[in-house]
Amino acid sequence: MFLKQLTFMSHFRQVNGLNFRVNLIRSFHKQFTPSTFHLPTIYALATPPVQKSAIAVIRISGSASGYIYHKLTRRKRDPTPRMMLLRNLYKPNENILTQNLLDQALVTLFPGPHSFTGEDSLELYIHGGTAVAQSVLEAIGKLNDRTNNINIRYAEAGEFSKRAFQNQKFDLTEVEGIKDLIDAETESQRNSVLSSFSGSNKKLFENWRSQLVNNEAQLTAIIDFGDDNDIDSDNYKIFSNVESSVRILKRDIDDFVKRVDRAHLLQSGLKLALIGEPNVGKSSLLNTLAKDDVSIVSNIPGTTRDTIDRVMDLEGYKIVFCDTAGIRGNTEDEIEQIGIERAMLKGGRSDVCVIVVDSSKGGITDPKIIELVNSEMFKDKPLLIVLNKIDLMDSEKINIIMDHLQNTFKGRSVVLPVSCNTGEGIENLITGLIRIFKDLALVDEQNNSITVSQRIREILHNDVLYGLDSFLMAKKLGNDVVMASEDLKYAIDGIGKITGSHVGVEEVLGVVFSTFCVGK
Repeated sequence: MFLKQLTFMSHFRQVNGLNFRVNLIRSFHKQFTPSTFHLPTIYALATPPVQKSAIAVIRISGSASGYIYHKLTRRKRDPTPRMMLLRNLYKPNENILTQNLLDQALVTLFPGPHSFTGEDSLELYIHGGTAVAQSVLEAIGKLNDRTNNINIRYAEAGEFSKRAFQNQKFDLTEVEGIKDLIDAETESQRNSVLSSFSGSNKKLFENWRSQLVNNEAQLTAIIDFGDDNDIDSDNYKIFSNVESSVRILKRDIDDFVKRVDRAHLLQSGLKLALIGEPNVGKSSLLNTLAKDDVSIVSNIPGTTRDTIDRVMDLEGYKIVFCDTAGIRGNTEDEIEQIGIERAMLKGGRSDVCVIVVDSSKGGITDPKIIELVNSEMFKDKPLLIVLNKIDLMDSEKINIIMDHLQNTFKGRSVVLPVSCNTGEGIENLITGLIRIFKDLALVDEQNNSITVSQRIREILHNDVLYGLDSFLMAKKLGNDVVMASEDLKYAIDGIGKITGSHVGVEEVLGVVFSTFCVGK
């Protein structure tokens, strides 16, 4: 019966040039109209604009999606929702006898609210040539007809995701997770953003907010009803219970913030500096790890005069390797001295420092290296000592050098013997580096870590934790319930800014969506 009614009513689908079939379906199911229904229908290329590719995807979202489908395909019947259909696409033309074929494409209509944006959406999977994509985009743009209330325009950066947020398909943490997932370059980055993308962080933030709101309600009861309802004798107990609850919650939030601060290294890339005397094999080691000739390798000491950065994916981790000038204390070459200074600065700013030692020289020969590693700049920095060129030495001498290095650096680091010439020990070196990276980024045994956007990190520090610290201070200084309540509200509003449920959410929308590509 429903299908018969729908078939009958579909004859009335053209109202002011728009196809309202999907809206009729929505009325049968009593589904809400998207909050963005009044906005123009938007379209954009959702795949990178390249000269040649197998396919390109054009995304369309808005109330005119069905209208665009009928105009491009010249089909009178409505498409089956969420089914891929093979259709010819034509230039919109009053003379339907004129072919003007643009392309043969797969098309799919997603009626709202069951679509990415919550609006009626249409996706066109066309051939990936530049001319094909441009011609279809131009055809869609020409369907804009303001005189007949058909408002169609090209999408702005991030506008599809913004509409999904406005129609409550996602909160801001999930939207930012989508962007981070798209931007992920390595496996560790992909894993770390899944908490936001899957909604796990959203649930966590909502739980925090719920706890804070409950505590705030108890303080409000003291402020508003304490005098009238004779609960003065219990006020202190209530306030103390709230304080205990906030302290427990703050510990949880502190732990979360610590994890996301450390996991941020996975997104920006862990900085690793190769430090050592001239001609110990730093450049050879970098080339071996990169499996490419990144640095010039020569037997002449001091070949590397400046720092050379190379970003690479090492076993799923984004690493910024830095090859530096050889450090020695007896050079009068001004250019080499500048290179040494830069090497020392790079080492100090790195997350991990790898000290490369030439085994054929019997260990470290220049005391400046030992002095540098034992300096204040390197005191708390993770170290890894690499004993290179072991193919030139016998095992007994290698063991003696390794013991000497352990004693020299007071057991601060393991010593890993390698040969860049034969590849011996390189796998062990990579394993050792990965272990250090996991410790730095607080990656657990299941290779899980948590990454959130810079915006969320700043709000957690500057709003949420600040509000909780201020609350605890207000409680400590004088049991000022009113002031403590305001501090809790500050923390609650901070979490609201993170998820997008805060009253002043418009101030953060521009920051969130401006970094998206146009087709997203």
